[in-house]
Amino acid sequence: MPSCHRTMELIDTHCHLTFDDLAQDIDGVLARSRAAGVTEWITVGTDQQENRKAIEFAERFANMYAAVGIHPHDAKTVTTQMLAELKKIAQHKKVVAIGETGLDYHYDLSPRQQQKDVFAEHLKIAGELGLPVIIHCREAFDDTMQILNEHRSTVEKVVFHCFSGSAEQAKIVLDKSFYISFTGVVTFKNARIKQEAARIVPLDRLMLETDSPYMSPEPMRRQKINEPALMIHTARFLAELKQMDLEDFAQAVATTSKAFFGLK
Repeated sequence: MPSCHRTMELIDTHCHLTFDDLAQDIDGVLARSRAAGVTEWITVGTDQQENRKAIEFAERFANMYAAVGIHPHDAKTVTTQMLAELKKIAQHKKVVAIGETGLDYHYDLSPRQQQKDVFAEHLKIAGELGLPVIIHCREAFDDTMQILNEHRSTVEKVVFHCFSGSAEQAKIVLDKSFYISFTGVVTFKNARIKQEAARIVPLDRLMLETDSPYMSPEPMRRQKINEPALMIHTARFLAELKQMDLEDFAQAVATTSKAFFGLK
C-alpha cells in the first residue's frame, strides 16, 4: 500500500454496508477500507429493515454512522406508522442524516405524486430533528428543487448524493448553499458532463461516496461489488481534475463531510 494512504482519513459519506454483498464480509470490507485510507463510513438505509440494520452496524463498529430513510422506489408502500417509526429511530445517537429520500423518475417504481408526498414528509422529519438530508434525484431535478425550496426555512443542510447533473444544475444547487457528492461514476470515460460539474464545486461543498455495492470506479470497474476501499480512486481522479495534491484534496473533503454530518 503506498505510503501516502497512511495519513489520509477519507469518509465514505454514502454506502450500503448492510446489503448482503458487503454485510457478509463486513470485517474484511472495513479492513480493506482502512488500509486504503477510507476510515469512516455512513451506511444509508433505504427501507424499514435496512434502517434498523444500519443503526445496528453503526452501534457495532467504531467510526460508522447511519442515515435512515425510505427510498423513492418504495414510496407507494409508506404508511403514517412507517413515518412515525422513521422519526423515532432517527433520534438515535449514531444517526447523522435523513435519507436517502427524493424523487426517481427514471424507473418510476412508485407514482410520482406519492414520491413527492413521502419526500416532503422526510423533509419535515429532518426539519423537526435538525438533521441533514441525503437526496436521491434521478431525472427529477426541477421537482426536487421545488420541494426543497418549499422546506428551505426548516431544512438547512442538504446533499445531492451520486450527483448526475450538469454544471448548470450544480450551480443551481450551490446557489442554495446545498452540497454535492460524487461517486465513482465521475471517473468513467463517458462522464464528461459530471466531470464538468465537479470542476465547479468548491471543496467546502464537495463530498465523496461509493454508493457501494454499486458502480465501482475506474480503473476497478470490473470489480462487480464496489466497496469503500475503492473510493480512493475517485478521490485521486477528482484531485487530478482540480489540479490538487491528493492528500490536500482528501483532507479538505473530509473536513467538509465532518462539518456537514456533525461528526466529531
